[in-house]
Amino acid sequence: MNPEIPTASLTGLHGCVIDAPEWGKLRSWRDGAVVIGDGKVLEVGDFQFLGKKPRPAPIRWLHSERAAIFPGLIDLHTHVPQYPVVARGRGQLLDWLHGYVFPRERVFTGPPGQREAAAFFPELARHGTTTAALYAAIYEDSCEAAFAAAAKSGLRIIMGKMMMDVGTYGTLQPRKVISVSMLESERLARKWHGKNEGLIEYAFSPRFALACSERLMREAAAMATQFGCYVQTHLAETREECERVRHLFRGCLDYTDVYAQSGLLGPRTILGHCIHLSERERRVIAESGAGVAHCPTANIFLGSGIMPLAEHHAAGLKIGLGTDVAAGPELNLWQVMRSAIESQKMRGMYEPGVPVPTPAQALFLATQGAAEVLGKGRVIGTFETGKEADVTVMDLSALAPYRGSAAKIEDMSAEDVLSLCIYRGGPHAVLETFVRGRSVFRSAEPELF
Repeated sequence: MNPEIPTASLTGLHGCVIDAPEWGKLRSWRDGAVVIGDGKVLEVGDFQFLGKKPRPAPIRWLHSERAAIFPGLIDLHTHVPQYPVVARGRGQLLDWLHGYVFPRERVFTGPPGQREAAAFFPELARHGTTTAALYAAIYEDSCEAAFAAAAKSGLRIIMGKMMMDVGTYGTLQPRKVISVSMLESERLARKWHGKNEGLIEYAFSPRFALACSERLMREAAAMATQFGCYVQTHLAETREECERVRHLFRGCLDYTDVYAQSGLLGPRTILGHCIHLSERERRVIAESGAGVAHCPTANIFLGSGIMPLAEHHAAGLKIGLGTDVAAGPELNLWQVMRSAIESQKMRGMYEPGVPVPTPAQALFLATQGAAEVLGKGRVIGTFETGKEADVTVMDLSALAPYRGSAAKIEDMSAEDVLSLCIYRGGPHAVLETFVRGRSVFRSAEPELF
């Protein structure tokens, strides 16, 4: 008996198995299988071999060659309170925040906020997202409710209470905001960081330099280090924002230096957007080990700009994708992958020689690349044996024209399958979502066998 194969029942997933273990490298088994046991990937390979292999434990096979099986999708940047106002508003970031987002976040408290928090996490699972880094509002009660809902959902969640003391939408006097924000954030971190068998982690979440004092940023950084938590914030999303930061923090070299001097940069830091960075800033971020959440759907919606993706990648930045609801119009990471490709195509119309990401590179950003941003590249992101079994299963029949009746889906190449998912994928085609081998969402559609 193989000691690595548990004697408890196993789950086998049958379909076109695809992952992206390296930038630009696609790996696939067209008629493939993934065997899961004890929450981990035990075997991956051809179904004709793994399906007939003698085993010391019973195996339950799910799905068929008309399914596409991917590592669980990872959303590095989005906002729980903002989901109800997706696709609303005009104008660029700062006006949009004051006109739409801050009013929405103000009411994310009390029973309404708690009900909404409970509804959010099933939406993530329905979209095939297995891991997400999230911001709540400034209120402890709704953030607490969001953590409770996250634990119930079974998803892998990194989250924190929004921290801001400049132009805050709260009712506290400014001199009290920092102490209250730090106290509440500390309580939440002590209670939730590492809970639910390690699936729940805390992120200290200063909004961005225009909404935070130097003291708040320094104290958030120190407490994140103390508790071993993540830090998440926004950086260089618009040129107007960068210009205001330059005037406000005259003792800093640039926007990135504001965070560097505050101690916010490090290997557990997630920086949202990072569109307008200098070469110096790229180098500082890469050397710090911080990662970048690229949010192309949000950047296009607000007209913030197009990230110079190839330049960031060449500078050694760790990059993944984020939906950035509500500036991003949906929680659909397939659409974000598509926008990551299409935005570079648009940039190339005006800047000759811009490399356009391939579908394989886009998938990497949504899976293994994002896992590396989180420091989890050896835990999730691909189908390496021994990794935890976070999986997204897609129904190719729901994506192909005429539900696949006009073409033989089984004859499509893995590259074609991936492209179909990127350009037509969404929650309507998600069959099942797994975290550590446990099903956290299953479609009501008849199961494929």
